[in-house]
Amino acid sequence: MSNNSEPTESYDGSLTVRLLDDDEGREDVRCSSYNEAIGVVRDNRYSTTVIKIIDRDGDVVFDSVDMDIDNWETEWKHAKRRLSVEVEEHDCPYDNVACFADDLCVQCKMDKVQNQQ
Repeated sequence: MSNNSEPTESYDGSLTVRLLDDDEGREDVRCSSYNEAIGVVRDNRYSTTVIKIIDRDGDVVFDSVDMDIDNWETEWKHAKRRLSVEVEEHDCPYDNVACFADDLCVQCKMDKVQNQQ
């Protein structure tokens, strides 16, 4: 048993980070966890044309053309947290996908402060 409070995830290389570059071509990097895959994306985000994270089923779960890795990581952590604990439902009036009852977006935080006065 680990003393680390972070949950561990191991995928035995079933995650793939695909680096696509106009000059260098294509390179696939096998990763054993999403955290490792996110690190590979961060290390290569400015030196390649397109980066994709592909899950074990072959589905593209991240594409640098459509998403920013920092925003995607935040959403991924929130989704992981929602799966592991019950959280109060919250519908953000600003349609912010990263806004949760226990972690409000800036606009909702401002509304909450204004409503308390």
